[in-house]
Amino acid sequence: MSKLIRIELVKRGVACTAELLEKEAPRTSAAVWEALAEGPRGGDAQHAKYARNEVYTIVGRFGPRIGQENPTVTPIPGDVCYFDFHGGMLDAAFKDDQGIDAAEGGIDLAIFYGRNNLLLNGDVGWVPGNVFATIVDGLDAMATACHDVWRSGSVGERLVYSRAS
Repeated sequence: MSKLIRIELVKRGVACTAELLEKEAPRTSAAVWEALAEGPRGGDAQHAKYARNEVYTIVGRFGPRIGQENPTVTPIPGDVCYFDFHGGMLDAAFKDDQGIDAAEGGIDLAIFYGRNNLLLNGDVGWVPGNVFATIVDGLDAMATACHDVWRSGSVGERLVYSRAS
């Protein structure tokens, strides 16, 4: 039976369901699933500057170091990605704003809601993400809400991941 997670933009009251890609990304899927056993993971929602149609949050480290698994630099609508950012990878002002440990860094959990995404950062180059889940229900409503994060702003919005009941 497939393992499902719920992804919610809390302030906007919109959620979608994603299926873990256990065959394609077994280590990443297992790490996320186990982390969510302890309860929801989430934080301030951010809209990507470079990648285009991406909303993400940075959470504290969990699970083992995974490395690349089912990587992409061109995510498609419905992709859910995991990025492991060491402390030196994140901008100092962003770390301060988000309360992220400067040395430890964090895990970026991201959803992609539209086409033509490219994971290229002007400061560091290509930033491959592990595609560990795909949105199977609610993508249209989530895409509308994510676009509103872009247009109206992310202040006060939280992106939260949990096991689907």
